[in-house]
Amino acid sequence: MCLGIPMQIQSIDGFAARCAAKGVEREVNLFMLQHEPLAVGDYVVVHLGYAMDRISPSAAAAAWEVYDQMLAADGAT
Repeated sequence: MCLGIPMQIQSIDGFAARCAAKGVEREVNLFMLQHEPLAVGDYVVVHLGYAMDRISPSAAAAAWEVYDQMLAADGAT
C-alpha cells in the first residue's frame, strides 16, 4: 500500500518546493501540479518526492490524525 503524505509548502522555486510536516522538511517536485495556483502555506499530498494533489488544511489534519493512529497502533510513536 502506498500513502501520500500531507505537507505544507514552505518555499517555492519554479517547480521545486521546500515542504514540511511533523518537523521534517523535504524537497518536493511540483511539476505534476504545474497548472494549480500553488502558494507558500498551501498543503499538498506528496508521494515519492512529487506533489500529487493540493488539499485543504482540514484534509491535511484529518489525514495526519489517521496516520498518527496507525503509528500509535504499530507502537512506532
